[in-house]
Amino acid sequence: MFQKRLKDAATAIQAQFDGVLGALDDLPVVHAMAHATNGGKRLRGFMVLESAHLHGVDPSAAIWPATGIEALHAYSLVHDDLPCMDDDDLRRGAPTVHVKWDEATAVLAGDALQTLAFELATHHNAGSGDVRADLAASLAKASGAQGMVLGQALDIAAETADAPLTLDEITALQRGKTGALIEWSATAGARMAQADIGPLQAYARALGLAFQIADDVLDVTSDAATMGKATGKDAEAGKATFVSLLGLDEAKRRADALVTEACDALSIYQAEADTLRDAARFVVTRKT
Repeated sequence: MFQKRLKDAATAIQAQFDGVLGALDDLPVVHAMAHATNGGKRLRGFMVLESAHLHGVDPSAAIWPATGIEALHAYSLVHDDLPCMDDDDLRRGAPTVHVKWDEATAVLAGDALQTLAFELATHHNAGSGDVRADLAASLAKASGAQGMVLGQALDIAAETADAPLTLDEITALQRGKTGALIEWSATAGARMAQADIGPLQAYARALGLAFQIADDVLDVTSDAATMGKATGKDAEAGKATFVSLLGLDEAKRRADALVTEACDALSIYQAEADTLRDAARFVVTRKT
């Protein structure tokens, strides 16, 4: 059931992107935006759709913020891949935007995807003015200097720090860099229904950390052909990761414990949240 719903969500989000981007001018920056938003697991958009389903929100309303969070995630990857950041040539098995086009196009495509994210998340079909304002304000907080951008800034600063980050420091870093957008995604449906976001927030905070630990595990146990992007770069750079600090086996155990914590947070929803529980288990068993 989970794999089918994840695939169905990815298909719906891609169709939405095709419609939205297809209506824009025939320009390199638009083609770059389409390239950046093509493929991927769509896990964040899936969580928006699932949390909306959990609260009785119509899928025709939820698809807008679901596509919006995927646009914002794509922007972050385009900029993250730039030579001034992680300097990656491969993303999702394809050339990164600055490699396929150029750095200026990549910067502009990322900028355009970031603003598109807010346009989509606040589409009039997404809900009342109060709901859309809440979605916009919470997304701004999750993606900016209190969330994802903060985490990325801390990550870059760690590269030139005198000493590797501690476990507490890397946990705080990843709560912003990876966890903030996952938290927004999981709570979006509750926000749209103007319901209590607490249980889904607790679920997402545990899940976001498990997701990053799983990423660190894959970085040392997988390869570029499987992952569709470069692996082993953190170790080469001497950066602290959950694996380097905890060891491979303990990192896996920590991720499993966080998945249990995430699933337990959904107890209020009983069996209705089983797909989200399956999503949490998927995070630590995925191969890419």
